[in-house]
Amino acid sequence: MTTESNFAAVEGLEPAAVWRFFAELAGVPRPSKHEHKIRVFVRQRAEGLGLAVREDHAGNLVIQVPASPGHENAPVTVLQGHLDMVCEKNAETQHDFQNDPIRLVVDNDPKTGQQIVRAAGTTLGADNGVGLALALAAATSPEVVHGPLEILCTVDEEMGMSGAKVLEPDFIKGRRMLNLDSEEDDALYIGCAGGCDTTLTWNFKTRSPSGRARASRVTVSGLRGGHSGVDIHLNRANAIKLLVQTLSAGDGRLQLAEFRGGTKRNVIPREASALVVGPARVLNAVSQAAQQVQAQAISGNGEEGCTIRLEPVPPEFAAAVASTADTRRLLTALTALPHGVLAVVPEIAGLVQTSNSVSTIETNLDGGTLRVTVGCLSRSSSLDELAATTRQLAAIGRLAGAAVESGNQYPGWQPNINSPLLATCRRVYEQLFGESPKVAAIHAGLECGIIGERIGPGQMDMISFGPHIVGAHSPDERVYVGSVEKSWKYLKAVLAELARC
Repeated sequence: MTTESNFAAVEGLEPAAVWRFFAELAGVPRPSKHEHKIRVFVRQRAEGLGLAVREDHAGNLVIQVPASPGHENAPVTVLQGHLDMVCEKNAETQHDFQNDPIRLVVDNDPKTGQQIVRAAGTTLGADNGVGLALALAAATSPEVVHGPLEILCTVDEEMGMSGAKVLEPDFIKGRRMLNLDSEEDDALYIGCAGGCDTTLTWNFKTRSPSGRARASRVTVSGLRGGHSGVDIHLNRANAIKLLVQTLSAGDGRLQLAEFRGGTKRNVIPREASALVVGPARVLNAVSQAAQQVQAQAISGNGEEGCTIRLEPVPPEFAAAVASTADTRRLLTALTALPHGVLAVVPEIAGLVQTSNSVSTIETNLDGGTLRVTVGCLSRSSSLDELAATTRQLAAIGRLAGAAVESGNQYPGWQPNINSPLLATCRRVYEQLFGESPKVAAIHAGLECGIIGERIGPGQMDMISFGPHIVGAHSPDERVYVGSVEKSWKYLKAVLAELARC
């Protein structure tokens, strides 16, 4: 599908300028850490519109937009979003995220009947493509009244926020910022959680399995997955944890040849598989456990599509395996690693304070060694709680003989309820829609905390908002058309108000 096909898919949707920019962005591959194509596209597109663009050493872009006539003396407002997207696809979908465009589909939500835009079997990239499209449309549409704007486009937000982390204080001039990376159109976000990655690594000596042992591949598929921050409280099943629960029925008699699950640090794992060998009666016990775990996931977690199955494979597929003791040690550690909500904020009902996601596992065979690598992402709005969680993960890993590394930590964004920008945005929302917006913090990573830290404590006044997006970080991702129109109307009104300030 070409960009022209995406144009045809969104033809007739309003606001037309926003959807046209989004269709263009969807046509350009933009995986995290591989943003060259989208950087070139955005730069050329902006320069073609007569806008000046600067790029820093990390690949972050800032597009300078002159003020509407008569509003040149207003303070600079920064519109901020990220260039990259999470790249997830259904198992049966053929898609190369580094070369293929996202295929847009206009549809109706099966539950609400509302019009949505989704992708064909992949993540949509509305996170954060719609935010960038809103910013670009605001900068170029004659109907929008605004003061001087800077559109800050960061790289690698989804895989570690490395672009924001190296932002130089003088790269942007504005000291008030509208982050367009939120996913509820009735909320103004003024805070977010910080996070930290933890990696646990085991090196197991391998051996040949017993001649009478049988080999089977055990797979978990069909889960919903989702964003490991925004969706962590929804009780969605984790494919890695379900697979560990299934294999634990082997009662310490299995030998592991391979274990893979999850794809991204910030995604709840949707699929996992393991290649194991063991006596026939042990594999029969695992098969029975698979049915029970599957039923529990369907009834207890609402995972209607969950499938757990065993498939016999030729013995040569598992020619090198870890010992039963090492396999048991790994499964015990994976059982002990926490996944889900660990604490809530006492003062704010329903807001998660601390969580951990067991996000990825992979094995690599190197000569006579099976290397197992497990990745976790912990989040918290409390630095003390974040540190305590990473210590807990490290303790579990070390007790099980793993090498443990923690890093890639990023700060949370501390709410400022007295923010002048919040007061303006709240007033405009009330005038426009006749009701008060939710003012909240989010249990996910926004770049606001990092950008504020890079510019200097207390110097940046920031708010985050955006259209209604559901299923981010999964192939179920969709954005609601009416919500995009609402966000566009709101952004225009906020910019007009700020142009007078």
